[in-house]
Amino acid sequence: MKLVILFGPQAVGKMTVGQHLAAKTKMKLFHNHMSIDLVSSFFDYSTPAGKRLVNLIRREIFEEVSQSDLEGLIFTYVWAFDLQSDWDYIEQVAALFESRGGTVYYVELEADMEQRIQRNKTENRLQHKPTKRDIQWSEKDLIETHEQYRLNSLPGELQKTNYLRINNTDLDAEAAAEMIVTRFAL
Repeated sequence: MKLVILFGPQAVGKMTVGQHLAAKTKMKLFHNHMSIDLVSSFFDYSTPAGKRLVNLIRREIFEEVSQSDLEGLIFTYVWAFDLQSDWDYIEQVAALFESRGGTVYYVELEADMEQRIQRNKTENRLQHKPTKRDIQWSEKDLIETHEQYRLNSLPGELQKTNYLRINNTDLDAEAAAEMIVTRFAL
């Protein structure tokens, strides 16, 4: 069992890279908005009920996948490096898979703000993430989140054996996915 945690700021390309990675491997993609958008039909993600339900859905998916005969899972996540709770969450998810003999791969994406603002409007993103279709709100949220949190790691901050950082500002999703496949022999 493999778990690829694909993380970085909003609109950096996590889902799109994950789609290409899933197509190149037998792994399943579980992008973070699959749970957020489901719950958002009932409760805003910023509410206690919304957060609880999103976490419940994710936990149950991780639980089932980690003990299944699937090849692996690609999970996308916006990791705020200045929040201990985000570090703890990633450690819990990784520990679950590792406790069942799985291998965890950490892939960090980074891109400049101008590129992320452009990607925030792509057809693929809007098709798969209904809560991002209000472009004005989504762009404002992207900028405010960037100002409020540190969404990429500092050099040397992540001390993981299976770690890859990709600046995909000028790199398409297909090429980024190929780099991941090659680096980790997926």
